[in-house]
Amino acid sequence: MTRLFGTDGVRGLANGLLTAELALQLAQAAAVVLGHRQSDGRRPTAVIARDPRTSGDFIAAAVEAGLASAGVDVFDAGVLPTPAAAFLVADLNADFGVMISASHNPAPDNGIKFLARGGKKLDDALEDAIESELLAPRHRPVGPDVGRIQRFADAEDRYVVHLLQSLPHRLDGLKVVLDCANGAASGCSPQVFSDAGADIVVIGADPDGNNINEGCGSTHLEMLQAAVLEHGADLGIAHDGDADRCLAVDHEGTVVDGDQIMAIMAVALNSAGRLKDGTLVATVMSNLGLKLALREAGITLRETAVGDRYVLEGMRDGGFSLGGEQSGHVIFADYATTGDGVLTGLQLAAQVALTGRSLKELSTVMTKLPQVLINVKGVDKSSVNSDDEVQRAVRDAQESLGETGRVLLRPSGTEPVVRVMVEAADMLTAERTAETLAGIVQHQLALEPA
Repeated sequence: MTRLFGTDGVRGLANGLLTAELALQLAQAAAVVLGHRQSDGRRPTAVIARDPRTSGDFIAAAVEAGLASAGVDVFDAGVLPTPAAAFLVADLNADFGVMISASHNPAPDNGIKFLARGGKKLDDALEDAIESELLAPRHRPVGPDVGRIQRFADAEDRYVVHLLQSLPHRLDGLKVVLDCANGAASGCSPQVFSDAGADIVVIGADPDGNNINEGCGSTHLEMLQAAVLEHGADLGIAHDGDADRCLAVDHEGTVVDGDQIMAIMAVALNSAGRLKDGTLVATVMSNLGLKLALREAGITLRETAVGDRYVLEGMRDGGFSLGGEQSGHVIFADYATTGDGVLTGLQLAAQVALTGRSLKELSTVMTKLPQVLINVKGVDKSSVNSDDEVQRAVRDAQESLGETGRVLLRPSGTEPVVRVMVEAADMLTAERTAETLAGIVQHQLALEPA
């Protein structure tokens, strides 16, 4: 059987790959692996939340049925962000959690993501154990051992209070535009920014089940940029469908990405003595400008493979307090076990309020180097790190670029594709270098016609 779990749970077309039957079976399997009956005989507990896409109704119902039929008591938190589900698992001391969402994917897709005790993402071994359990004979409790399903009535309130308690400074006097991607943060993000004192303008907060991420949110920033300029706002904050990401826009409409947000927050936390070991954790795909800015500020950058799960692993291994990705997954380990777009937006806005400096000025802590990415298709990606000609070309390019440039060749995890990424002091050099390397990769690693 092909592995069901991808980089972030089980995800696919709702009623295509992801059917009600599969959702129920996954829930029953997860109950066996993650749910453990208490020593006093109490049933295990699980928190479930979802984003507002239409298919979330039947998938959540199937998951709840699967969990309850396997003897798990279910607390249904309704429509809330992924990081809210993670927080609530820990806050309720539940055995595990389930988030129904396909994040930034379009509305027809959906996904099931499991969270371990404490609200932590599952490692590969636990995901494999759940998949193996799908094929095992099913134990079916009866009578009082069957689980119960109840509405988690104060779930959103708990999450909002938690976010407000993280604030180093109120947002009074700031005008903020929020783009909620017609997603899971459409209710709680405006609530928490308003409670924090901001004057808010809200867009992309009218979910109808089918408009999630549609021309809005962190993957489509044009609407936010226009709204910031139209309303004369100090900044804009964009989430994705499940609100585990945050990208920003300054008062001039310029995008501030995840690398820039991390640079701003790393410098601020380090100055306040709150950046553990003076270290930021980020992926190898972060802009070289981030590394140069951190070096200038005396901050260490620890790099990981691409994916927020690898950032989380790197943070846990060293006990570090801040990490993330260029895409806007930013993790504040003092307050969250996963990327939290609402928390990130609050912390960023609080720095503007606390310092009295504009987001544009704060973002100058880092200079983004021009970056070019070329996907070379139809090649033997497994040979990219062993082909002598390719590796010689990479070394020559890196030597030519010097300290103000970088070359990264990365095989795709799912396609016969090699991603050629080049950063340089100017765009022309980046483009020429990337095109040259892409040509060599294509020539050396081309697959034979079938």
